[in-house]
Amino acid sequence: MIEEGVRDLSLYRLAKAKEMLTAAKRDLRECDYASANNRAYYCVFHAMRAVLALRQEDYKKHSAVIARFSMLYLKTDILPRTYGSLIANASLIRNRSDYEDFYICSVEDTCRLVDGAEHFLGDVEAYVQQQLASVT
Repeated sequence: MIEEGVRDLSLYRLAKAKEMLTAAKRDLRECDYASANNRAYYCVFHAMRAVLALRQEDYKKHSAVIARFSMLYLKTDILPRTYGSLIANASLIRNRSDYEDFYICSVEDTCRLVDGAEHFLGDVEAYVQQQLASVT
């Protein structure tokens, strides 16, 4: 049985992911591609943490969140394995956009990242809702 606090944390993280997606779309419309990349990554990141919250797991390092999520949900085909490349790409683009001088991500790659984040969030939200419904 999923405890109320665990449920609330997972739903809070989903809400945070949705906020990040909204910001990514806004930034994309405003041609602020570095910010759109950052927000799309954090949409994916918070969505992964929402799923891990159901197992009462969390990690301080982003790489640990990604590794654990991938092992538990992608390699087991609970969620589509193809999201592995989205997650890796989102992390790479976000890091490069945030920390490398003169890095410019293409508009096409930014659009793909924001679109991928939206699809990922939709699938993660459906999974979380399914898990929550199965225990009530």
